[in-house]
Amino acid sequence: MLVENDAPLAPLTTLRLGGPARRLVTAHTDDEVIAAVREADAAGEPLLVLGGGSNLVIGDAGFRGTVLRIATTGFALDGTVLELAAGEVWSEAVTRTVREHGLAGIEFLAGIPGSAGATPVQNVGAYGQEVAQTITEVVAYDRTAGETVVLTNAECAFSYRHSRFKAEPDRYVVLRVRFALADEAGLSTPVKYAEVAKHFGVEQGERVPLARAYEAVLGLRAGKGMVLDPADHDTWSAGSFFTNPVLTAAQYESFRTRPGAENAPAYPAPEGCTKTSAAWLIDRSGFGKGYGSGPATLSTKHTLALTNRGSATAEDLLALAREIRDGVREAFGVELVNEPVMIGVEL
Repeated sequence: MLVENDAPLAPLTTLRLGGPARRLVTAHTDDEVIAAVREADAAGEPLLVLGGGSNLVIGDAGFRGTVLRIATTGFALDGTVLELAAGEVWSEAVTRTVREHGLAGIEFLAGIPGSAGATPVQNVGAYGQEVAQTITEVVAYDRTAGETVVLTNAECAFSYRHSRFKAEPDRYVVLRVRFALADEAGLSTPVKYAEVAKHFGVEQGERVPLARAYEAVLGLRAGKGMVLDPADHDTWSAGSFFTNPVLTAAQYESFRTRPGAENAPAYPAPEGCTKTSAAWLIDRSGFGKGYGSGPATLSTKHTLALTNRGSATAEDLLALAREIRDGVREAFGVELVNEPVMIGVEL
């Protein structure tokens, strides 16, 4: 293990902001991860588990405890069963499944930054696909029980951008993730997302060549500033900053009475709810692409991404987020919820 004191955390996040860690531990094996967690817990030390830093907003004061950076590696494929170590770079793992092995199941999740271990926590998803559809098991260290456990897909309690791991953030540390992929003879899984179907000129539910699906998603994401590029400040973000609101029947009816809401996107959601578009709400509330004049602005390519233009502080970013959240609430009566994890700060 590598142990550093008063270590900068901003370079370890995609937003490139936030204060330092009192103590930063970098672990390269599962045993090192578990040892670091046990040491922090035994000492009563606050613990922050860090993967790719792509879904994190760290306050300017930093983290006055131990930050555990998981840098484990491991890509093991047995037929169509894939096991990834938590520290594996997610985008690279997706590339290998498609380009080297021709397997479908996570091809529409190409280009998403972060580590494999973070994917079940957030139930990462994009373009009609989410990891809950292919994850079979998650191996994790249970801090409450003090032992390594294996959770099945059902035990992970996946839902929209949520999971058991997110519901109990101080209990589990993901070590490995297992997926059931598919050999579809060079084809993708069925296209579910309208934008992708339109791109290929096919109906939703049809399949397209696997490699083309992968490349198309990378192109779509890059066009929105969602593929990391150090030279492009539009990619200095945490991806989508707000989740798409899921409204109860009563909330949706109230929303529909607001001026301008009659043409809002609407998608069926579980339990009789309706999901609408956070990006649509933000744009229609007066916050267009590139909104802002300070060191933190909306991306010039996508209204859902709040970006650091090079010198922003966490407070700069949060001030913009609050302005947008409050503006959407005033215009449409809908409360936007942040998607990134907040460390030492809140909206």
